[in-house]
Amino acid sequence: MKRAFDVMTTFTGLLLCWPLVLILALLVRIRLGSPVFFQQSRPGQHGKPFLMYKFRTMTENRDGQGNLLPDSERLTAFGRFLRSSSLDELPELLNVLKGDMSLVGPRPLLMEYLPLYTPEQARRHEVRPGITGWAQVNGRNAISWEEKFKLDVWYVDNQSFWLDLKILWMTFIKVFKREGISQEGEATMSKFMGKF
Repeated sequence: MKRAFDVMTTFTGLLLCWPLVLILALLVRIRLGSPVFFQQSRPGQHGKPFLMYKFRTMTENRDGQGNLLPDSERLTAFGRFLRSSSLDELPELLNVLKGDMSLVGPRPLLMEYLPLYTPEQARRHEVRPGITGWAQVNGRNAISWEEKFKLDVWYVDNQSFWLDLKILWMTFIKVFKREGISQEGEATMSKFMGKF
């Protein structure tokens, strides 16, 4: 039922918002250049890697040694708008259609974090990752890693169709209020360094 709901809702959403997607793609191309999409390997269900798509929000500016500058220096005002409005995540709807992601589930983090999880934290990968999730509507990037993982595992143990509907509604409210976009002192969220 969850997968059928994901496909039906995502397909309908893409039909309704494809003009917006095209406009955003054009704006990203004009303001940030090419490529328009940010693509990165992320761990999916059971930790299996998949390629996640987002709209680019950062420049490719580098230092004298050719290293990318910190996120805070590459994130433009336009990029901040895309992130605060969550419009940068619209391309993830393609990941949902492909079956890599669900509309609701723990957010897919970085591949490099996989060996750092405790067995309990790793349980977040028992389900498909989501565009939004229980941790996102309960603090998003403004909460600690420990709180985030506890909320992710709680979702794994308590997932239901009605909980997903509640999370989707709460997501709409959070995005409208633009809450929890970043951790204090960070462009997004501090790097996860290991077990608690």
